[in-house]
Amino acid sequence: MRTWARFRGTREGEVLRGARVELRPLVESDFAEWQAVRRANREWLTPWEPKPPSTQPDVVEDRLAFAARCSARDRERQMDAGYGFGVFAEGRLVGEMNLSGVQRGPFQSGHVGYWIDHRHAGREYAPEALVVVLDYAFETLGLHRVQINIIPRNQASRRVVEKLGIRNEGIALRYLEINGSWEDHVRYGITAEEWQVRGPELVAGWMS
Repeated sequence: MRTWARFRGTREGEVLRGARVELRPLVESDFAEWQAVRRANREWLTPWEPKPPSTQPDVVEDRLAFAARCSARDRERQMDAGYGFGVFAEGRLVGEMNLSGVQRGPFQSGHVGYWIDHRHAGREYAPEALVVVLDYAFETLGLHRVQINIIPRNQASRRVVEKLGIRNEGIALRYLEINGSWEDHVRYGITAEEWQVRGPELVAGWMS
């Protein structure tokens, strides 16, 4: 497996590295920085994310809720159900890249979702971080398929996958409830067979 040289295990989980970005699981001590970034991006991110439950503490404003979120991500890693990472560049948190809904058995698949601080958008941290996660998904976790679902009008997120040439599989109608509305999503997918052909090129172009 190619990836072993590019990550190291820690108490909190893996640290994955690209050419300019570092991905690692968020921990409770990241709360102040994460809170500041999320507050600064509230208007930028709200149209593209599920509405948080009104009966639960606001994870952006409540440190204990954030700690519980980190613990839930830890359990997902332990159960091989999901792998969440903060994206760091220039010595600061610039977003998140999450591989979730991992299924084994005959499916061997997972979904990637991501967001980037609008103050760092356009610097190509998102496509680099996505290549890092795809490399991890296929080379370390041994998945067969990764899917990325994006609201059609979210051009910023679509540019990330289209820049990498990830295959557009069409529209899934009313796929997810986002910000209180059922939204169509463009489904982008890449399989292990495609990664075997294109992975070396993507790794060389974005992680070297």
